[in-house]
Amino acid sequence: MYTSLFNLQGKVAAISGGTGSLGSAMAEALAKEGVKVALLDRNPDKSTTLLENAKNNGWTIKSYKADVLDEGIMNAVHKLVVSDFDKVDILINAAGGNMPGSTIGPDQDILALSIAETKKVLELNYLGTVIPCQVFLKSMIENKKGCIINISSMSAQQPLTRVMGYSSSKAAIDNYTKWLAVELADKFGEGFRVNAIAPGFFLTNQNKTLLTNADASLTARGNTIIDHTPFKRFGSPEELIGTLIWLCSDASKFVTGTVIPVDGGFSAFSGV
Repeated sequence: MYTSLFNLQGKVAAISGGTGSLGSAMAEALAKEGVKVALLDRNPDKSTTLLENAKNNGWTIKSYKADVLDEGIMNAVHKLVVSDFDKVDILINAAGGNMPGSTIGPDQDILALSIAETKKVLELNYLGTVIPCQVFLKSMIENKKGCIINISSMSAQQPLTRVMGYSSSKAAIDNYTKWLAVELADKFGEGFRVNAIAPGFFLTNQNKTLLTNADASLTARGNTIIDHTPFKRFGSPEELIGTLIWLCSDASKFVTGTVIPVDGGFSAFSGV
């Protein structure tokens, strides 16, 4: 009997930032594939629509209040998830973001940078990935297998203007992804895989005002991005799903330590 390499039925996935634009799209897609999904978010009330869709469609999704920067809270949430689902096969670190004070405005220079807010951005994007990995690896190591997917960015390898803190923290995610992939394989074997997805430019609540005006027209920055994207458009969260399912499944069984761009060709284009 043929068994698809993409079969995820019965797997359990924990998703930090699970109520965000990208996190919720990933959660719904995995739930449709038969994955039991644990949404981890500081604002679980935002998951109401997703939980209602799950109830109506027979998916298994449960929401947990969490803070990826609080190790104590994450340990408690991990225990709840394992108690509810017996295991965690997949961890997706989708929590992250930027702050106004860590973004240099068009009429500002580097001296306007807020060190306090930049520190928060670095902690959220970097430690907000490291801490969940430290916590959820406990049960993965007990089960002798686990799949971790981090979220990188186009700004990791080619820093974008204005968003210094965000670019630096995402560059750290690329390095951490590769380091952790080697560390886990070396110490615990081939049952552990760590990869990252580097989304191109997707319109989300966090970046919408940077890329579009109030009338939905593109800002100067938005136009620059589209001009540098061979597909000449922004992506939609659903366009991450194929890569996500591939990385979560046995179809990518020999893949670890990679950063996969899903960007409409942005990273391949030299600008000429």
